[in-house]
Amino acid sequence: MRTPRADFDTPWKEALDRYFRPFLAFFFPAAHDGIDWDSGVEFLEQELRQAVRVAGRGRHTVDKLAKVHLRSGEVAWLLIHVEIQSQRNGSFRRRTFVCNTILYSRHDCPVVSLVVLGDPVADLRPADFGYGRWGCEVGMRFPVVKLLDYEARWEELERSDNPFALLAMAHLRTQATTGKPESRLEWKLRLLNWLYEHHRDKEEVFLDLFRFLDWMMALPDDLEEQFEDTAERREEERRVPIISHLERKAIQRGMQQGMHEGGVRMAREAVLDNLEMRFERVPQSLAQKIERIEDPDLLRELRRKAWKVGSLDEFEQALPGGSE
Repeated sequence: MRTPRADFDTPWKEALDRYFRPFLAFFFPAAHDGIDWDSGVEFLEQELRQAVRVAGRGRHTVDKLAKVHLRSGEVAWLLIHVEIQSQRNGSFRRRTFVCNTILYSRHDCPVVSLVVLGDPVADLRPADFGYGRWGCEVGMRFPVVKLLDYEARWEELERSDNPFALLAMAHLRTQATTGKPESRLEWKLRLLNWLYEHHRDKEEVFLDLFRFLDWMMALPDDLEEQFEDTAERREEERRVPIISHLERKAIQRGMQQGMHEGGVRMAREAVLDNLEMRFERVPQSLAQKIERIEDPDLLRELRRKAWKVGSLDEFEQALPGGSE
């Protein structure tokens, strides 16, 4: 019996979108404490796509670019990389450097690169990039968090109420149970119990984290049924309906909706990436029209059309409502 292929990227991307502040508090507390959160956070997806297009998109990498205000009154940009690759990839360090320098040169604003490494290779810890010749030295260093290090801090994860404690535990146990579906089932149940104990009274957070857990810790169909049956029995043993029948249906609908939204978002990004590779810059008005499209079939058609059209005006005519 094989374990299904784990989806690491989608849960991490969703979690960063919804819980950016807890992410920094958990992994990069110095950055978190230096930000004036009352001034808000602006996510700069189009700016990030343009930088990534030049630097190259890493396989199994989740990127996030945020504009924040510091307590000192300055403005800074945070460039977040969550790198899931397990192989030694020398281009990752270069890509981080190129993204950082492109954003700085375009906007004359400090850019802070923060990296989370989710691979299972203990000695793979890229934290700098540089080159030099004839006395000229160029380079950068960036702080790195290695998820594998949390194996030795497991009790700390179990005590934490931060949503990313669950993400870290699920990530580590998903990797550790590759090819071991029975073991993954046991760990999925244990982490579900953790979720009950820590977030049962926070309905929205509970539903989000349940989706992330289920996305990441994929099981074969028969074991998934066993997971559901065991979860129901444990609810009965506690004599407290932790998740009622209606709540379970709501979770399932939320999971399905989340998976749909994740696919639609990635399809939109693919359309914009293709247009930017053809025409370099996409007008904000056109990007906003694409962001409003919800039909995944139409987005797939537009992704192909982006390679064929002769101009952005011609592409815009293919959108619902044309260029109006």
